[in-house]
Amino acid sequence: MEFPVDVALAELVPQLPTGPRWWYEVKLDGHRTVLWRLAETVRLQARSGRDVTTPWMDLAVAGMALPPGVVLDGEAVVVVDGQVSFEAAQARAASSPARSRELAARHPALLIVWDVLSLPTGDVRGRPYEERRALMLDMVAGLPEGSPIQAVSATEDVEVARVWYETLTGSGVEGVVAKSGRSPYRAGRSSSWKKVRHAETIDAEVVGFTGGGGSAAGAGGAVA
Repeated sequence: MEFPVDVALAELVPQLPTGPRWWYEVKLDGHRTVLWRLAETVRLQARSGRDVTTPWMDLAVAGMALPPGVVLDGEAVVVVDGQVSFEAAQARAASSPARSRELAARHPALLIVWDVLSLPTGDVRGRPYEERRALMLDMVAGLPEGSPIQAVSATEDVEVARVWYETLTGSGVEGVVAKSGRSPYRAGRSSSWKKVRHAETIDAEVVGFTGGGGSAAGAGGAVA
């Protein structure tokens, strides 16, 4: 695999699919981020493929605890007062290096991981979701206690997923993503990944900010 990678995307649907071997994951309101543990460093990429290591340097440092060759896909989020804050993630993503360090000291980021694309032994994108999830959980379990790199909550019970969707929106949960347990990791949108979310938003990415002294937090963000 070469940096950057084309990411898998979920198809927007009005309701969760049901049936055998569907898995359901909490969808947090943050920035899509792929973590690359290279031989001597860590790089982070946005959904677009742009290098975003600098604004999320605290996550890059945490990623050094992973074995070289691991590539993880997930969502960079920031928790403020016990809730996932999209505005705080936006501010971090659009900040200068000095400002990003200041924001990280105030509110450290989390990388909520839902997939593994590569291991030290090689590319695993062709394996079924269920196998990749087990491999991803093994990687995350091997990290030091208190690591900001954490596995996403997932369930095979659609009723649990519906409770998440209906009750967790106030804590920064954007919706629920359903994934076929048989599905490989496939770049672009696929019917084997489906998402239900609470509000229509625009998939975009902050690439710069101009203007007066106001905040860039109101601009669009890279979300899955």
